[in-house]
Formats: sequence, structure tokens, C-alpha cells
Amino acid sequence: MPPEKSVTAENRLLAALPPAERRRFLAGCEQVGLAFTQVLVEPGDSVRHVYFPTTGSVSLVMPIEGHAGLEVGLIGDEGMLGSSLALGVQVAALRAIVQGGGFALRMKAVPFQRELLECPALQDLMKRHVQALMWQIAQTAACTRFHTLEARLARRLLMSQDRAHSGGFHVTHEFLARMLGVRRVGVTRAATLLQDRGMIRYSRGDVTIVDRAGLEAASCGCYRACKEIYARTLGRCRRLPASRDAG
Repeated sequence: MPPEKSVTAENRLLAALPPAERRRFLAGCEQVGLAFTQVLVEPGDSVRHVYFPTTGSVSLVMPIEGHAGLEVGLIGDEGMLGSSLALGVQVAALRAIVQGGGFALRMKAVPFQRELLECPALQDLMKRHVQALMWQIAQTAACTRFHTLEARLARRLLMSQDRAHSGGFHVTHEFLARMLGVRRVGVTRAATLLQDRGMIRYSRGDVTIVDRAGLEAASCGCYRACKEIYARTLGRCRRLPASRDAG
């Protein structure tokens, strides 16, 4: 079950909209809970909703024939699920599975597309988000090929903490193994090394980051590179200028 609702939580993409346009957009959204391992969309499904996480996070997984699939992206309150609609593509290419339980703002596809037509600021925001997400996916592919499992696990735990906005969060070794495309024993071995070095504590799926600086040092450069591209691409969006006809 997702945690209790946080009255201060927001989605940072939507927070970048001009106030009047943001209020109009939020009026068309509903808050929904996100449960750990819940599948929001499968490849080939019609995109019926867009999701803007506020306290949860969603893994983007590329299915591979004969395998469980590989995580290629992670979305939290810095992004949204369903951005393909901004490109005119109404069919999902990736599986979206909840990695961190919490809440999201959800809007149906048709109202979202109408908002895109009426709100240039939202159009600009979606273009920037798609660019940042594409870069994250490319970075993840390179990371999977060239970096050690321990470094990749450290990167993945840091990304999870960033989106959980907490020193602790829930994720199992089995889930991490599926997302990283490795055997569970490999994740267990790498997590034990990080724990023995005093960087994390792990018990029954509950992870606590004890030494974040140490974990960042153990991570590959992909973690820092990904944060920098999001800062460059989306950081200057806040706040976007209002449309001329915004009331």
C-alpha cells in the first residue's frame, strides 16, 4: 500500500507551469495511489492516462524475449509517465512498473492532449522532459554495458533515494535484480559489500542510506551525469512564462 498522503508533495514538472495554467491543469487531474510492483502500462497498450508522480516512482522496463526485461529509466516527481503523447504516439513502447509506492496525479489522455494544444508552456515543458528522459535511457544503456554491478547498484539506490525524498525506502533484492538484468545472488553480493563498507543498511527489503557521500563515490559517473542533464534541461523551466491568453 502507498504511504499516507503528503499535503506538501508536488510534481516538479507541473510546478514549473505558470500559476494560472497550473491551476487549470491540476483541476483536470485526480490523485491515485501507486503500489509497489504495480504495472501501469504494458508495451503495445494504448496510452489512456498520463501520470505525474508526487511521492512515488515508476520504472521503465524494456521487455526482452526469454527474459524478465531490463530497466532503462526511472521516473519520480521530476518527470511524468506518458510523454509519448506529446510526440503524437498513443501506444506505449515500455512496461511501466511502480518501484516506489506513493501517489501520483493522473489525467486522461484526451484532456492531456487538449491541454497541450492550448498551453504553449506545457508544450515546451514536455519537449524538455522528453529530451532529458531520452538522455537517461541512453545513459542507462551505456552504464549497463560498461560498469560493474556494485557501481550500478550504488547508482540505482541513489536514484531511488532522490525520488523517495527520504533516507530509507523499500525495494527487494529480487526486484533490483530484475531491473538491473542480473541474478539475485549478484545483487545480494553487491548489496552486502555496500553494507559492510557502512554505506547502507538493508533488512527485509527496507534500505537505509547511511553514508550518502560514500555511496556517491562508489557509484559510477552516470549518476552525476544524469543529475546534471536534468538540471540543465529542466532546471531552467521553473517557472515558465505564462501564455499570452492565460487568465
